[in-house]
Amino acid sequence: MTINAYRVVKDFEGALCDYTGAPYAVTVNSCTSALFLALMWHQQLRPKFHDLSFDGTPIYFDPPIIVIPRRTYVSVPMQIIHAGMAVAYRDEDWHGGYQLFPLPIWDYARRFTSGMYRLGQFQCVSFHWSKILGIQQGGAILHDSPEADAWLRRARFDGRTEGVHPKDDEFGHIGWHMYMSPEIAAEGLMRLSILPERNPDLPNDDYPDLSTKRLFG
Repeated sequence: MTINAYRVVKDFEGALCDYTGAPYAVTVNSCTSALFLALMWHQQLRPKFHDLSFDGTPIYFDPPIIVIPRRTYVSVPMQIIHAGMAVAYRDEDWHGGYQLFPLPIWDYARRFTSGMYRLGQFQCVSFHWSKILGIQQGGAILHDSPEADAWLRRARFDGRTEGVHPKDDEFGHIGWHMYMSPEIAAEGLMRLSILPERNPDLPNDDYPDLSTKRLFG
């Protein structure tokens, strides 16, 4: 008998879709990894992003400038930089999550509740032991794009095709080692089965003002 240990990862992802309302859920090893992969998807999809000036004409930025709140977790600007983008800051008293503007990417490390998904968004959630689901580690990208889903699943798994041995695989793009292990998914599936339907946002940590740090300023 052949046992597919990774089947539980698919089961967990399906349960996440049912719980949040997202058409797709791509599990990874952390919310930080989820943010990075979501950024990389948009980076390779649209090498240049634009904003509008006061007269309505587009202004193109290369590298793209991603605007985040001044006070958030330190890994967020790091992932923006790792993805080949630049960081800028805004004043925002956020609760539960915030947008990595102008991209449709949201850092929801401090929010996880039923029906939370909104169409067109890439919502990055955390399952860390200090967060709402409270397992050892892990995160996910909640989204609704079949094209992004295929790319993200290869990207999280060293560029590999799921279920195909490396000697038989064709590698279409570079990936990263960020997949969720079956034992973490099994724990997440059990915890999710008893999680309440409604969960309040976690309070914000005492985040520093990252715009004052020389590395990110």
